[in-house]
Amino acid sequence: MALDWDRREAFRYLGLRGSAPDAATARAVDEAAEALEAAIEPRQVSRRFPLKRDGAAMDIEGLRIASRALAHNLEGCDEVYLMAATLGMGPDTLIARAQAAGSMHRAVALQAVAAAMIEAWCDAVNAGLRRQAEARGKALRPRFSPGYGDFELSAQEGLFRLLGVQRNIGVTLTDSLLMLPTKSVTAVIGIADAAAACPTGCEACDKANCAFRDERRNEP
Repeated sequence: MALDWDRREAFRYLGLRGSAPDAATARAVDEAAEALEAAIEPRQVSRRFPLKRDGAAMDIEGLRIASRALAHNLEGCDEVYLMAATLGMGPDTLIARAQAAGSMHRAVALQAVAAAMIEAWCDAVNAGLRRQAEARGKALRPRFSPGYGDFELSAQEGLFRLLGVQRNIGVTLTDSLLMLPTKSVTAVIGIADAAAACPTGCEACDKANCAFRDERRNEP
């Protein structure tokens, strides 16, 4: 499956913020992209649930979440979409092979391009959910994933249960609450009656130590 991903995002993951890549880096990214485009198997699962709130505490079908950042993001919402998306095992396999061969430059390029690709896949899934919401006269808030701000990774278990993630898209959860394949994402997306006063981008997250926070806040 071809993804409309942004090469600039791959360069940003490589630490090139605003500066042009040298020829070797550009070539490594192009080669990584060619290999990944043949290896990825994008899959996703999503469902709509009612949202119950009590201040900063939220309940989604028995999944209790206490997060001020997520509560701010979901202000005015009485429903949410839960989503999980993955690129499959292909990226992990390619990265492991590059590392085993001692080709760290290629492994780093693969990591960066795969990170840009999973974001692009999540954006595509998000766009489909937005169309569903708009058909009902609703608007979506920015997706918000466990691990951002004070939204604890412990919520992963509940998200996996509600979505049947392992059964539906083959992603498993480790004892440390990380996902395999690694290029996988889960998220909560608020559904509101209107987009007014909707937090976006960094405004929707209070993660202070994000490497991209200041740059993203200044983007148009």
